[in-house]
Amino acid sequence: MKKIISIIVINVIIIFCATYSYANLLGYIWSNSATQTVAVSNNINEEHIDDTSNPLNLDCASAILIEQNTGNVLYAYNSHEKLRPASVTKIMSILLIMEAIENGKINYDTKIPCSENAESMGGSQIWLDTTEELSVEEMLKAICVVSANDCVTAMAEYLGGTEEGFVKMMNEKAIQLGMNDTSFKNCHGIDEDGHVTSSYDIALMSKELLTKFPEITKYTTIWSDSLRNGKSELINTNKLVRNYSGCTGLKTGSTSQALFNLSASATRDNLSLIAVVMKSPTSAKRFKCATSLLDYGFANFEYKKMISKGDIVKNVKVGKGVKTEVNVIAENDCGTVISKGNDFSIEQNIELPDLIDAPIKQNDVVGNLKYVLNEECVGECNLIVDEEVKKMNILNMEQHILDRWFTLLR
Repeated sequence: MKKIISIIVINVIIIFCATYSYANLLGYIWSNSATQTVAVSNNINEEHIDDTSNPLNLDCASAILIEQNTGNVLYAYNSHEKLRPASVTKIMSILLIMEAIENGKINYDTKIPCSENAESMGGSQIWLDTTEELSVEEMLKAICVVSANDCVTAMAEYLGGTEEGFVKMMNEKAIQLGMNDTSFKNCHGIDEDGHVTSSYDIALMSKELLTKFPEITKYTTIWSDSLRNGKSELINTNKLVRNYSGCTGLKTGSTSQALFNLSASATRDNLSLIAVVMKSPTSAKRFKCATSLLDYGFANFEYKKMISKGDIVKNVKVGKGVKTEVNVIAENDCGTVISKGNDFSIEQNIELPDLIDAPIKQNDVVGNLKYVLNEECVGECNLIVDEEVKKMNILNMEQHILDRWFTLLR
């Protein structure tokens, strides 16, 4: 009998302690944003770019240089002029192929047949015929390295049902990315009335491809390779892959009407750049223009990472939970482009409550982190919790209090 009474008394004490702790936790309220200052260099604002001048004297009709991670514009010249893209079109086709792989619609080993339409494609090609099938990986290699029109058409027909269906997908993706200067009429870039885009829009889709699917550089950086057991030799149409340090791709394009186009990407010392050149008079001059843009970017700018994915930002109190606090971390890397040599102060604004009520799932978004310079946001990311916290109930309350007592008595 005494043992039963002792157990009852202990349980009453445990429940009283839990209720008292629980009531205290409810006393927390939402807080205002916390602000601290971090010393970094001057942020680049695209509004300060003069789109009508050409101080680098680039021999082309349109050009742009952006930083790959942020999309910040570092140089622009007639960047919204609508021009024929030629095979640079294939960046969008490749992007949709990679999305299809990500979504499980196809995989790298999926065999793709060749239709009569694909076989009849002119221009750059590997001379597919209707009796053969190539894997998606082989198709990607041919598209990225030698800009194969037959391969991209076969892929388009497989994914879109018809080439027209795939082109509809391309235009829908263009709208989604904010490519307001763009109208696609085909998947390969052979000259067609109304098939136009701008260097700005090419930079947008290049950024999307490289940031969302960095694995594509496995193919865009190939200088030479072969298919069909060595019978089809592949030499990259992008000479920068061999001649420019840090080059990661991306895509060339040329026709008699479009002249010579290029989207060139490169990374050095954590700075990733994308240079787009349109309607240059010769192949050599397009590579010279792209080199000038990339050299300008690497000489004058750097990428400043302000926080890394998974970094702990703050420890926050938890209400109604089996734990009383939880770590809040950055969901993604956050950084900005800075010009070399000038120091400025950027404010770090943390928008986060003082108390978060359970239940909380791991990776729940609970706040926001912004970096601000001169009242302009130059970088931001979500803040998430790093672990699950279950809501306290009568079943786990007793164990929770006992665990707390054992912790205190250690």
